[in-house]
Amino acid sequence: MTDMEQMGKRAKAASREIAALGTMGKNKVLLDIADELLKNAGNIIESNKKDLEEGRKNGLSAHLLDRLMLDEKRIEAIAEGVRSVERLPDPVGEVESMKVRPNGLKIGAKRVPLGVIGIIYEARPNVTVDAAVLCLKSGNAAILRGGKEAFYSNIALCDVMRSALEKNGLDPDILQLVPDTSRETAVKMMKLSGYLDVLIPRGSAGLIRSVVENATVPAIETGIGNCHVYIDKDADLEMAANILYNAKCSRPSVCNAAESMLVHKDVAEKFLPMARKKLDEKNVEIRGCEKTCEILKDGAVKASEEDFYTEFYDYIISCKVVSSFDEAVAHITKYGTGHSEAIVTENYTSAQRFLDEIDAAAVYVNASTRFTDGFEFGFGAEIGISTQKLHARGPMGLREMTTVKYIVYGNGQVR
Repeated sequence: MTDMEQMGKRAKAASREIAALGTMGKNKVLLDIADELLKNAGNIIESNKKDLEEGRKNGLSAHLLDRLMLDEKRIEAIAEGVRSVERLPDPVGEVESMKVRPNGLKIGAKRVPLGVIGIIYEARPNVTVDAAVLCLKSGNAAILRGGKEAFYSNIALCDVMRSALEKNGLDPDILQLVPDTSRETAVKMMKLSGYLDVLIPRGSAGLIRSVVENATVPAIETGIGNCHVYIDKDADLEMAANILYNAKCSRPSVCNAAESMLVHKDVAEKFLPMARKKLDEKNVEIRGCEKTCEILKDGAVKASEEDFYTEFYDYIISCKVVSSFDEAVAHITKYGTGHSEAIVTENYTSAQRFLDEIDAAAVYVNASTRFTDGFEFGFGAEIGISTQKLHARGPMGLREMTTVKYIVYGNGQVR
């Protein structure tokens, strides 16, 4: 079994090197990584084929195999993603709120790296590169632990990036991949106190729950997205149908996809057949409450209580007809995960109440939940969507991968 403590020690030692590297040095590493990914595309694709073969043997679904697959076009997109991170402003070294106290002390908050970031994630191999380059650009060392589905792909990608670090005269242990996908190793990683400064899980609700239950390292919860679209009684129904379709169908396997629709009773008779027609374009299964099934008849199946809690990652959506705005808010409060929630309405008061009363990382009026994304918010690349409230909430970009230390200038002051 992998010696996680030794990996932690190496990462801690290497973290000082990357933290001291200036913006130009970090950017050079990132550009070299992008170039090396393209040069080594053939080897990466061959490694990926092993993962795809294993995935088929193990019965992975078609959409998971698609998320896993790498070809030249996808590697080119990954390389371009690395270059886009290189172009982002570097938050490290920024000094905020420099103030002069009455005693003459100058006190400011300076942005610095978190240190060593551990990231546990599942399935998609592009996350290996996304996570690594965001850590590097923000001056952090990283220990990555991917899922078994992308094991060979992750090794190939990590080898390329470590080679780029060495090419620049840097310790390759600034970036390490855990070469063991066992649960025991994952739990050991969750307990690397003294080495890991923060742990970020990206993946299923089960993974997030395991981290919350086992980690002794500070952790940031990301990605669980039981997102709702509420069609208010004052909604533009054509707009609502288009927003719902985009939120559910544009990419159902991601955390900002809608998993549930709530429809006000005053528009349910008219809207639900419109929604059914639109969702039929992707053969979406509607699991509805009694009233939904009554209106749609064969166009819906009866939902269980569990369905309203479920993040389907598929062309399935739960549906409830609600009697009031307050019932919609109560439903979202009970079943939501604090990720992204949307209302479709032309009523200003309802829109403002929704913004005020819904407790989520992103709350939308008349727009799709699919916009919860670092690039869409103008932050650039992200490490994940934080659904908690401490340190970072919403899309976690470079700034959220730093902390502050206070710098104090004096001229002989004593207390």
